[in-house]
Amino acid sequence: RYHAGKWGIRFAFSLQGSVFPKALVWALPCAMLSALINAAIFSNADFRHLKDWISANGVGLGGFYFVLGFLIVFRSQNAYSRWWEGGSLIHQMRGEWFNAFSSCLAFCNNAPEKAVEVEAFQHKLVRLTSMLYGSALSDVSEMRDDRMEF
Repeated sequence: RYHAGKWGIRFAFSLQGSVFPKALVWALPCAMLSALINAAIFSNADFRHLKDWISANGVGLGGFYFVLGFLIVFRSQNAYSRWWEGGSLIHQMRGEWFNAFSSCLAFCNNAPEKAVEVEAFQHKLVRLTSMLYGSALSDVSEMRDDRMEF
């Protein structure tokens, strides 16, 4: 469970549910290898031509920027599509429950002698359906305060 904190960004710096520990397992060895290769290139006179070629072309940095940009766009697109699908499913659920509720009201007894009982049933059904929808929304909600009025 995420706790947003005072300004709503504390979740970004928490380790629980974060990908940073797993990413560091891969990133740290690569960074150390890059630092060693860089130190070898800049300290050894035999690799001076390689240093000039890397600096002049910028192919490595361009490739890195391309891959980084691609990954950021891909992950953002996936996150947005998941969010949109979740919202669509919540609206679909609400529509299905509304149809079930409407059917229950449509098939109520119209006899005048049962009007009081039917009205009590309909009012109870409205409250129960509202509580059902509120309970479902509180289940998917990430609010710190779980007290909701529904």
